[in-house]
Amino acid sequence: MKGLLVFAIATRIIAQQAAPPPVPAVAAVPAATVAATTPAASPVPAAENWLTGYIEVGYSGRTDVGGSLSAYRSVVNLGSGLKLLSAEFSIVDPKHRLFDQIDVRAFDWGSDPYSTVHVDIRKGRLYRFGADYRNLAYYSNLPSFADPQPATGITLSEQSFDSRRHLGTYNLEFFPGGKITPYLSFDRDSSSGQGISSFVDGSANEYAVPNTTSDHTSLYRGGVRIALKRLFLTLEEGGTTYSESQNTYVAPGNKDSGDTTSTYLGQPLYLSSLLQAYGIHGSSAYSKALLAASPFTWLDISGQFVFSQASNTVNYQQNDSGSFAEFGAALLVTSEQYLLQSAAKLPHTTATLSGEMRPLKHIRVMESWMTDRLHNAGSSNALVSNPQATPALLASTLANNYNQQETDLYWDATTKLMVRGGYRYVWGDGDNLVLPAAGLFTTEHGTLRAIVGLAGVVYRPSARLSLRGDLEAASSSGVYFRTSLYNYQKIRAQMRYQLLPTVNLSADASFLNNSNPLAGANYNYHVMQEALAVQWLPTRIKAFSFQGAYERSSLYSDISYLIPQTLSSASSLYRENVHSLTALVSANLPFAKAKISAGGSAMLSTGTRPTTYYQPVAKISAPLGHHVNLFAEWRYYGFGETYFAYEDFRTHLFTAGLRYTK
Repeated sequence: MKGLLVFAIATRIIAQQAAPPPVPAVAAVPAATVAATTPAASPVPAAENWLTGYIEVGYSGRTDVGGSLSAYRSVVNLGSGLKLLSAEFSIVDPKHRLFDQIDVRAFDWGSDPYSTVHVDIRKGRLYRFGADYRNLAYYSNLPSFADPQPATGITLSEQSFDSRRHLGTYNLEFFPGGKITPYLSFDRDSSSGQGISSFVDGSANEYAVPNTTSDHTSLYRGGVRIALKRLFLTLEEGGTTYSESQNTYVAPGNKDSGDTTSTYLGQPLYLSSLLQAYGIHGSSAYSKALLAASPFTWLDISGQFVFSQASNTVNYQQNDSGSFAEFGAALLVTSEQYLLQSAAKLPHTTATLSGEMRPLKHIRVMESWMTDRLHNAGSSNALVSNPQATPALLASTLANNYNQQETDLYWDATTKLMVRGGYRYVWGDGDNLVLPAAGLFTTEHGTLRAIVGLAGVVYRPSARLSLRGDLEAASSSGVYFRTSLYNYQKIRAQMRYQLLPTVNLSADASFLNNSNPLAGANYNYHVMQEALAVQWLPTRIKAFSFQGAYERSSLYSDISYLIPQTLSSASSLYRENVHSLTALVSANLPFAKAKISAGGSAMLSTGTRPTTYYQPVAKISAPLGHHVNLFAEWRYYGFGETYFAYEDFRTHLFTAGLRYTK
């Protein structure tokens, strides 16, 4: 007790000696005076970043392609060179002069077959401008496709393409977010390239010939969007211009026997020279109206109406020489000449109307209707010389009417169970007429009739489990095409389950059975798919993640067809069973502050055309500084076919680069 008293006295003496001297009292300053004399804090930081985002550049190197380079380019088509892999950045103007913010995204510029860039510029409620540009390299030259003589060891695709397609979309909105928003838009789609196509003579013999193609389409449109409390209306006017050309040239002095080596009247058939060209030019104008309204709390309606009037002209010329058979005349000709001019007009009307009614608390009724009416009237003036000049005047009409009506009822039976039922009725007719009547198919009439039953259920017994099933079954009495859906059943089931707080599972299964028993078709088509996916994001190991998926599918197709040379019936049978696996593991390496990921995909199919495809991948990235990351990636592409081994390929692709973040 005595010790505690001494300690308390000593502590008080030390505190008194350390305390500062008393401060003289100062008169209180009013809060308003302090606020007036203290500078206000600026809402904009003194060193605001006007530019934020990242850019990723690198170099890709590819080993020599083992096997078929044509098949590799048709499937993968990735090359070597310096690349802009990706970039996303925003530019902000603190003073809000011409713009508030500019957002830019760009991906895969360099030697990649598909490149994109997007730009978005905004200034408050004054305007918004968006631009999208895509550059697509389209290459297709599979040796086994359209190859008429695979048994001879000659591998030549008679349908191949090596072209570039450019697509651009540009939109400008005035007063975005307001009640009245005028807008202007322009779309451009163009393509040019080379390839191989088939030239068919009067005897139906085919010759593989080189060609060059080009086309472009421009779409101009403008309109206004009106947004009120219970009404949304869009009125739009627009038009298109279209142009396409193709040129084929075979120099004199050749002797191509084509797809057949047989003779006619004891003489061989061959092509020695060819000049073939056509040009198509067209334009159209359209009017469009779109309406969405909620006149009552229990009713939503929407509709759309589009009318367009298109017209085009075609010019075609052909000069060829060689030895050709004219079966109808039982003679041989050494030259042919065709000149053709034609024109067509195509009025097109499309309308849709849909509504959602909620007559009771737990019941929703959805009704939809659409119609599409296409009518085409054309005429042509042709001059045919083989060997005599014969003028021909043709007139043709095409009328196609398509209609669809659907009713669906949704019932929320409980808070965990929703049931859906409905039906769809599809009907239409089509007529094709060519005058004067000639050949086998100058007058055609088709009808479309189908009744489809719909059903579905969604069950959520808990927050961790969700189940869904959908059923669609149809009975038809007519279709336009032999391979269209006729009498079919379509089933799909989905499951989402959170097994653990860190593990999510999903499963998906679908089945389609289609049958067309009509004479001449005898078409049967079945496809089944099952997929299972898992995602693991452990909380205790935040630097680790895993996701994987497995899918199995089977396909069966059987249809009758006529052999062109003999017009006798045959059956085309195709089977396929596919197993595919995808997995990716990502982890952080704390000792190097690096991130590594590895995985890939594999596919194995058996059946009519057994195929294997492997694409493993590994990637590592590590920081070089506060804003710079270094990364490296390896990919392998391996493709193989049992019956078409000449299309196998394999290659390695290495990419290394830097990522700068600001």
